[in-house]
Parts: sequence; structure tokens; C-alpha cells
Amino acid sequence: MTNNTEVMNKGITCLLESLGTVETEQFISLIIREKFDYTEWQRKKFDGVSPEDFNAAAVAYAKENPVRINS
Repeated sequence: MTNNTEVMNKGITCLLESLGTVETEQFISLIIREKFDYTEWQRKKFDGVSPEDFNAAAVAYAKENPVRINS
């Protein structure tokens, strides 16, 4: 199992690679500033998306972003 520090480091690395420094800082401050419920956010984000559409998007994403295993 990964410890909290490793999870935080991986998360920050993903954010930095995806958003860059400024938007990563913006994202973190938004999460801290607002009462943030990840489950509710995801529920709202995917509300109205059919399981078929969700699956098609997931399959397309997986094809475009193959899993890289660091060993």
C-alpha cells in the first residue's frame, strides 16, 4: 500500500504535468477554499451520462492513454 506522502507526490506530479504550475496552485487553492466533496462533484459531473456513453469515453481514453508501468 502506498503511504500518504507518496500519494500526495504522485498527485502533485500528475497535476503539474497536466495543468502546469500556476493552474496546479489554482486547483489546490480552490479545493482548500471551498467545501469540496469529491463524490458529489463526480455525481454532478456525470449526471445524465448514460453507462454506454461513459464506457465509450473510458475505452477511447484508455486507447489514447495507455498505462505505463514504472518498474
